[in-house]
Amino acid sequence: MTSLRLPGLIDPHVHLREPGATYKEDFDTGTAAALAGGFTCVLDMPNNQPPITDVATLQAKQAAACAKARCDYGLYLGAGVDNILTAAALADRVVGLKCYLDQTFGPLRLDTLEALVQHAERWPRERPLLVHAEGRSMAAAILVAQLTGARLHICHVSRAEEIDLIRRARDKGLTVTCEATPHHLFLTAADAATIGAGRSEVRPRLADARDRAALRAHLALIDCFATDHAPHTTAEKDSANPPPGFPGLETALPLYLELVREGLLTLDELLARTVYNPQRIFNLPEQPNTWIEVDTEAEWVVRGAELYTRARWSPFEGWRLRGRVLRVVLRGRLAYENGNVLAPPGSGRDVRAATDANSLTSGEECKDR
Repeated sequence: MTSLRLPGLIDPHVHLREPGATYKEDFDTGTAAALAGGFTCVLDMPNNQPPITDVATLQAKQAAACAKARCDYGLYLGAGVDNILTAAALADRVVGLKCYLDQTFGPLRLDTLEALVQHAERWPRERPLLVHAEGRSMAAAILVAQLTGARLHICHVSRAEEIDLIRRARDKGLTVTCEATPHHLFLTAADAATIGAGRSEVRPRLADARDRAALRAHLALIDCFATDHAPHTTAEKDSANPPPGFPGLETALPLYLELVREGLLTLDELLARTVYNPQRIFNLPEQPNTWIEVDTEAEWVVRGAELYTRARWSPFEGWRLRGRVLRVVLRGRLAYENGNVLAPPGSGRDVRAATDANSLTSGEECKDR
């Protein structure tokens, strides 16, 4: 057995489906899946039902996370046309503002350039402005960030033309960060025949082999790896109108380690993308006495029915992966060991609680740890 002790991993892009769709996932099952995958902190997206766009919806989500989360977490605020004047006031309580510029799952979408510009002008410069932006909308987002000074983070880059655009922007001295997902680094549209038509639906869509090769060839430009963990039930995915999204928290680390085995990354470079860069980009606090132990050579076959995620399926179903999390220690307490999640619901902490006097997780409700 080859065992490595690594820092707890950070996933800056997950959808834990609470509130509004807890039959797919919630903070309990989603953070259990995170710990099983070696993640001690996850940042959760705002395209819920209802979307997280104001004080009331944010407080409701904070309360749910406070009661159920087993690992640490941060929450995003969603950008809409109705909160242009109010979003910035909530910046200290969240890890970033998410702007949906292209089709995705859920009701949040900015359909006008004017709305994006107004959010970018008002959002505090010390907090990132995240965009779901593909192709031309990505180019528009980069231009808006240059004009307004916003700290732009581009989610789930998936195409050769997009990573080239990011390269060009950085060559011009623009501050743009980005992330890529395991499924865009390992799968292509050709895999839909094996995964299934409905189960292969994801946004951005799976691309072709040229796009995947471009991402792999330009890993130096990719600041973070993010699973975009987005669970749906098998019944939904196999229906006539399948929603887009993959579960991914429990399969990510062995896939990342495969990039190291292939010589595309060093282990230090992997840790930069899964720990240190997310900490820097999203201004996250340190997690003291927190680490994971991984058997890098342990082989296992992905079977959705054996995963902690409530989705109980995976686009990597049947893949033989190498690398398995043996144990997770979070702030000095054993949180996961040999397939068993030990951290109780409610033991996770809001990463903004230390600086946010108004956060529900900084008060009496979450003091018992």
